Amino acid sequence: MNPAIDYYFAPHSPWTYLGHARFVAIAREAGAEIRVRPVDLGAIFAFSGGLPLAERPAQRQAYRLVELDRISKDLGLPMNIQPRHFPVPPALAARLVVAVERDDGVDAALRLSEALFAAIWVQERNVSDPDVLAAILGDCELPARRLEDASTADVLARYETNTQEAITAQIFGAPSYVLDGEIFWGQDRLELLRKKLARWAPASA
Repeated sequence: MNPAIDYYFAPHSPWTYLGHARFVAIAREAGAEIRVRPVDLGAIFAFSGGLPLAERPAQRQAYRLVELDRISKDLGLPMNIQPRHFPVPPALAARLVVAVERDDGVDAALRLSEALFAAIWVQERNVSDPDVLAAILGDCELPARRLEDASTADVLARYETNTQEAITAQIFGAPSYVLDGEIFWGQDRLELLRKKLARWAPASA
C-alpha cells in the first residue's frame, strides 16, 4: 500500500508557496498519493486560537517579513514579500482548486495551486478577482467553466468538509501535511516528512 498525504493549505499562504514544489517532488519520489485539501484558514484560526496577520504583535509581523525574505532567497524562489494584493480574500481561489481536483484530478489541482501561489507572491495579481482566476485557468489549460463550478453547492460542501476535517485532525496552520495521522506543519518540516516517507509503514500494519 502506497502512503497517502493529506495536504492542507490556503491559496494565499506564503509558506505553502515556499514549500509547494518541494512537497510535490518529495511525495512523488516516495510514490505517495496526495490528497489536495484547500481549507478556510480563518475558520481554523478561530477554532485553534491563531491570529490573523493584522492582529499579531508588531515584532512578529516584522520577523515574518525577515523570514519570508531569508527563506525565499535561500530556496532561490522569486517572491514579493509584501505583494500589492495581500491580504486577499482566498475563498473563491480555494474553491476553484476544489472544483478542479474534483473534475480534472489531483495533478491539475496541484498545477493550479502552484499558479495561484505565483499569482499572489510573484506576479502580484488579485486572486479574489474572477477575471484574474479565469485568466489563470486559461494559463493552466483548464476549463473556464470551473469558475462557475467553484460556487456550486457540492464544491462549497467539499470546502467546508476539508476545513472540518482539518479541525478534527488538529490542524492549526498552513501548510500542514498529514501522513498516517502524523502532522508536519510548515514548509520547514518537509525534510522530516521525507524521512518519515523513507521508513513509512501504515500504523495499522
